[in-house]
Amino acid sequence: MIKTFLIERRSWIGLFLFLQLLLLLTSYVDQSISFSSILYVVFLSTLIMTIFLVMRYRNETTFYGELEQRENNLERWSVPEANSPFEQIVERNLVSEIEKLQEEVSRKQVAIEQEKDDMLSWIHEVKTPLTVMSLMIERLEDKEAKAQLTYEWLRIHLLLDQQLHQKRISFIETDVYIERVNLESILFGEIKTLRSWCIRKGIGFEIDLDVEEVLSDAKWLAFIIRQLLSNAVKYSDSSDLNITSTMIQDQAVLIITDYGRGIDSQDLPRIFDKGFTSTTRHSDHAATGMGLYLARKVADALHSKLEVESEAGVGTTVKVIFPNANKVESIRGV
Repeated sequence: MIKTFLIERRSWIGLFLFLQLLLLLTSYVDQSISFSSILYVVFLSTLIMTIFLVMRYRNETTFYGELEQRENNLERWSVPEANSPFEQIVERNLVSEIEKLQEEVSRKQVAIEQEKDDMLSWIHEVKTPLTVMSLMIERLEDKEAKAQLTYEWLRIHLLLDQQLHQKRISFIETDVYIERVNLESILFGEIKTLRSWCIRKGIGFEIDLDVEEVLSDAKWLAFIIRQLLSNAVKYSDSSDLNITSTMIQDQAVLIITDYGRGIDSQDLPRIFDKGFTSTTRHSDHAATGMGLYLARKVADALHSKLEVESEAGVGTTVKVIFPNANKVESIRGV
């Protein structure tokens, strides 16, 4: 800040030095003026100027120093109090801009909330004709047409469900209650939903659950499992999925393994990024890049972890690591 102050006041310092040199030059040219007296005046002037600059530094840099360290937020209190007319101009302009930005943010938040409500309302309205379509498909006698329509209906259902949960994630913290939930019932419920798709692709399930109860939120855990299973089914053909649960270091772990196309090693670090699909399979238009991203966000809210191991052409293993009882109690403040 000292360097900045000296650069800001370089015109003052330059003018002072010029005047002192002018006095010395005048005394040197005019023999009637005592050079020693002028030298004494220059010394006193320099001392006074130094004291003046020190005082001005303390007065002028307080405001700007606080301004430099100010957090970039939209709070009025973050703007330091002005002490001089120029500082007041800066303060007024900053406060005015903050108030404008606050109003703009408020309008945007209202618009976003309205858009979210409209989207949720639309999704719920679309679910009604989807239910009717499902009943109509069940009455079809043509098995091939029934299977194709059921598959397409399921794709729409899963996409709508993903969109619904994506909108809800912003307030997931108020919609989560971690308790002991039955893992088997959630798994079988999600497998039942994907049954027609699995039959179409010749995919079966091998299930071995050593741990049947885990600490989680049933509704949101079902969403995570739905994303993981739909990914496994989507990228597998005519092979079984292995689903197991076990205890590892005092934590329950759900393991889902498929023997599909796998994930390229260069893509593996980015699979949880929003919108990321693949750097090698550009023709895969069915991928949205949202499933694993949303699953990770929900897992974080449930204080769980997702780990993925995969090899291209071999398959993929996804682990859901649940919190233990001690961690849940510490979160609740028990």
